[in-house]
Amino acid sequence: MPHWTNNPVIPSPCYVLEEAKLIANLKLMQDVQNATGVDIILALKGFSMWSCFDLVSEYLQGGTASALWEAKLAKRIGKQVHAFSPAFKTAEMPEIVQEVDHISFNSIAQFLLHKDVCAQANVSMGLRVNPEHQEADTPLYDPCAPGSRLGITASQLQGQDLSDVEGFHIHALCECGSYATERMLNAIETQFSSYFSKLKWLNLGGGHLMTKDDYDVEHLIRVLNNFKAKYPHLHVILEPGSAVAWQTGPLIAEIVDIVENDGPIAILDISVTAHMPDVLEMPYRPSIKDAQEADQLAFTYRLGGNSCLAGDMLPEYSFAEPLEVGQRIVFEDMMHYTMVKTSFFNGVQHPAIGILRQDGKFDLIREFTYEDFLGRLS
Repeated sequence: MPHWTNNPVIPSPCYVLEEAKLIANLKLMQDVQNATGVDIILALKGFSMWSCFDLVSEYLQGGTASALWEAKLAKRIGKQVHAFSPAFKTAEMPEIVQEVDHISFNSIAQFLLHKDVCAQANVSMGLRVNPEHQEADTPLYDPCAPGSRLGITASQLQGQDLSDVEGFHIHALCECGSYATERMLNAIETQFSSYFSKLKWLNLGGGHLMTKDDYDVEHLIRVLNNFKAKYPHLHVILEPGSAVAWQTGPLIAEIVDIVENDGPIAILDISVTAHMPDVLEMPYRPSIKDAQEADQLAFTYRLGGNSCLAGDMLPEYSFAEPLEVGQRIVFEDMMHYTMVKTSFFNGVQHPAIGILRQDGKFDLIREFTYEDFLGRLS
């Protein structure tokens, strides 16, 4: 029987969310919440497929936003809305405070500038602090790297009037394990625990990849419970993005042509730079169903996007059989930090978005048109 990704009902290109896998991730996070009393909220910067927010709302406690538009979208989850931005614009603050109930500022200056409008709207105010503790493997995603613009260091907090500050927000992880969380908490305690008695909440940010197969969930639960035992008055929040949508569905593409230049190159109906930009920016090598690294199987190809950018290319992959025009290529694990970063560059057909329901039915949620492309321009 052919794999469901070859179902002709599913268009190409298309991002396909597998509903059962999303629910499994959400249930795991619900178990962590039940075992620890922490709140887990969805970071929309990693996964903002709002057609699934009804499911998210059943298991998680809200969402976290990085800008006004995300805050509006997070409100669709129907619970807590947290917000952090490197800098909030004064003109947008009256609207932002109507959408959120917690807000974290990146500097003392931002806090002082906006605290009155937040207080009038009864929004709980916090500061993003930087523990200067590095765990991220990729420099592009390391918020605690030397010279980072993100967060207030311990030395910068000294002597500041924090009487209106109710919480601290810390983000130091990127797709990390539970032992990185433990080390981060130790660093936070070392540098900031003297302030804890005056706080109401502590947001531990994202990067907790608890839905990955080898993640030690029981260790995370022990770490969080030990921390909460020391500081029982603190409301602890985690805001994962990747973990919510981890391994919940692929990007399906189709081979449009095969050309030869120092080996075969399959041209796809997607664009790497427009539809999976982290492949070039991070960079990383996406997994392809039934493919391996070059020369491990009988037929090796490079894969190219369908834009005019010369570097719109993937590395080499090998396949057991020769590729053919019209054949589908399945890029696995493309739900998190992929759809949220897409662009309409070069006018390449934008991937549709669909959901494979638990009963095997495919629902096409959205197809993009020329009018969508036109609307991004002027």
